[in-house]
Amino acid sequence: MSFVNAVDMTQDAYKNHYAIGAFNTNNLEWTRCILKGAQDTNTPVIVQVSMGAAKYMGGYKLVMDLVADEMESMNITVPVVMHLDHGNYEAAKECIEVGYSSVMFDGHDLPFAENLEKTKEIVKLAHAKGISVEAEVGSIGGEEDGIIGEGELADVEEAKTLAATGIDILAAGIGNIHGKYPENWTGLHFDRLQEISEAVKMPLVLHGGSGIPKDQIVKAVELGISKVNVNTENQVAFANATRAYIESGADQIGKGYDPRKLLAPGKKAIVDVVTSRIGWFKTPAVK
Repeated sequence: MSFVNAVDMTQDAYKNHYAIGAFNTNNLEWTRCILKGAQDTNTPVIVQVSMGAAKYMGGYKLVMDLVADEMESMNITVPVVMHLDHGNYEAAKECIEVGYSSVMFDGHDLPFAENLEKTKEIVKLAHAKGISVEAEVGSIGGEEDGIIGEGELADVEEAKTLAATGIDILAAGIGNIHGKYPENWTGLHFDRLQEISEAVKMPLVLHGGSGIPKDQIVKAVELGISKVNVNTENQVAFANATRAYIESGADQIGKGYDPRKLLAPGKKAIVDVVTSRIGWFKTPAVK
């Protein structure tokens, strides 16, 4: 089964008030767990990779080939999008060239005029090959591959202008952040989300989906969020499960040190997060 782009699934999600889970992969285990969670729930999924994770794993093509090979090996039958997360201009162009089915060009740290022009160029290159495009307006808080955002609210007029470039999905800052949410975080700004949703009338993306309370995610989806990104939550779940395994002394019993045994609790934790969040997003089963 080949990759699909994110256009049809996010459009349907937008119209029917649910969201597609977009889960970041970090290695082979992550890839298998994300695909298993999607297959177990019989729901479409977006497998995405950041620039840093792609570098760690061996490059954009290797990541794409790994996901494709695992799909074949695991007999995955649900729709899968291969997506670049938070790519700069050069990364987006490379992923278009090697065959990703969706790319995010993140130009939020550029002057808006430059972000706009580069987004137009990426849209032209991607759409010529049937590849969907995500772009960002307004900084997402926290740090992602060295890009630090303060989490300001996206400007509605800038959102409309960026949407008019022909992008397929729009990421807009609404008080969300990457990484763990601090104790003094005040929550999502639903008033700004509603303003943007009514202004652009297109699928929106919630970055920094890890750690946002379920009730806020559900409300955000009702207001137009059609793609929710999850990464930190899987990392924390994996780390906690692995720590518990080692602290129990299981790695010192028999061949408990075997990486297949050592990593098993962490893998299960990732699958549990993926399937749980798919439920939160109300992603319907494939017919």
